[in-house]
Amino acid sequence: MSTNTLTERYVHEVVRRIPADQRDDVAEELRTTIADTVDARDSADPAAAEREVLTEMGDPIRLAARYAGRPLALIGPELYPAYVRLLRLLLSTVLPVVTAVIVVIDVLDNNDLGSAIGSGIGALLTVGAQMIAWLTVVFALIERSRHRNEVLKSTEEWTPDQLPEIRKTDKGGVEAVASAAWHTALIGLIVWQSTAKPYRTDDGDRLQVLDPALWSGWIWPILAGLAALVVLDLVWFATRKWTVPLATLHAVAQVVFALPLAWILYQQKFFNPEFLASFNKDWTVPDAFYTVAVLGVLVVAGSEIVQRFRQTRG
Repeated sequence: MSTNTLTERYVHEVVRRIPADQRDDVAEELRTTIADTVDARDSADPAAAEREVLTEMGDPIRLAARYAGRPLALIGPELYPAYVRLLRLLLSTVLPVVTAVIVVIDVLDNNDLGSAIGSGIGALLTVGAQMIAWLTVVFALIERSRHRNEVLKSTEEWTPDQLPEIRKTDKGGVEAVASAAWHTALIGLIVWQSTAKPYRTDDGDRLQVLDPALWSGWIWPILAGLAALVVLDLVWFATRKWTVPLATLHAVAQVVFALPLAWILYQQKFFNPEFLASFNKDWTVPDAFYTVAVLGVLVVAGSEIVQRFRQTRG
């Protein structure tokens, strides 16, 4: 059976929004209902009949809410799908842009990375909360407005064409293996540069690339976080799926790895001073390099955490 028929896409959109222990039963019930209804119409064009049946069944968000027993009374079942889609659009597009602009402006004004990161986090929380609150208020007012029916008429009617394609999961575990290999390679590089001292000065001395002082403290949580990520990657490879507890452990491991790394980059204590003096000669590494590196570490770690939690939805 194709996994991208209209029926399968509709079922997928419904069951991914309900509790996991109900998904199999609801999916089977929906497939049977849709198939029986299509057959009962005895249409010469089964595809057209399937589309008509799904259109009559309505928006999968609304149907999922009924199966899950979630009340939609604050906004109402007719407006709720439009509310969810608009909220998702704002949080995934407008909010990141606003946050990035605030961080850039703060860096340009104060030239202080710590202040910029604080402003970015504050903007993310404050602006995000404001978007959620005000959009909810607006839709709640529309729900209770005497012009509600006019708004509903102007709202785009749901059709099966809006069903997204089902993303194929990584059955071969290629992504899990690549992630485990990457994290293992980072551990190996950190240990190797410490033991092999790969950089040779003009005088023939061998130096570590990373600051040797890190081995007295900050390198250990970084290595611990990487080791935990390797273990979680292997669990992911074995199970082929992400669960909420597994994604939570992954988030903790990312934080243990990324925050110390971002801190030592911010303090400019990542590289061995003797290595920099020999390698750079009279050139000094600009502060902007460390600023970009810190932001890169935090953005990558944050995106990894968000992606893993999204994958728990199946």
